[in-house]
Amino acid sequence: MAEPAVRPVRRLRADAERSVRVILEAAERVLAADPGASMEQIAEAAGVARTTVHRRFASRQALIEALAESAVRQLAEAVEDGRPDTAPPLVSLHRITANVLRTKGAWSYALSRPDDEGGAAAAGWEQVGARCLELLGRARDEGLLDASVDLEWTRRVYYALIGEALHGPQARQDPDALATLVVDTLLHGAGRRSGAA
Repeated sequence: MAEPAVRPVRRLRADAERSVRVILEAAERVLAADPGASMEQIAEAAGVARTTVHRRFASRQALIEALAESAVRQLAEAVEDGRPDTAPPLVSLHRITANVLRTKGAWSYALSRPDDEGGAAAAGWEQVGARCLELLGRARDEGLLDASVDLEWTRRVYYALIGEALHGPQARQDPDALATLVVDTLLHGAGRRSGAA
């Protein structure tokens, strides 16, 4: 007797995951342009039936929460891709900054929402923040930052620099060039460099 058809189930699961991804990407685009957009507008932008969106997400709020969770998960992956534990701190800081600029640029609506206390996105933000503090601690230990620096304050300044890079007049620059600007400003500020004329 033949085995039960497992492949169609896997295919259905893969199709469902693809469908969710398409809906979330459309939701990001639509909500970034109009935060009050309806589920119907999101379905239209995703190229799926309204019933498909409602089948995947019980409500508009559930869709927004899933969008935030997905975006924060991608942000955490962008941080981990910079190898914060193993790469030299300066290399890691630059790579993570470029990755974060790309991710935040792509998911600006989802990543600009306030944390939902106790939600999966809030846990993801907490993880990202902890990893940032760990990396800044390594940078301090390597002498890139002053030994007496307040790491929490430094993290807040770093986040502010990333925000300015994303929204300032230079926002259209390449993320790697922007990362260089952010990291250089974080480590050296605007003061005169030694050896400068």
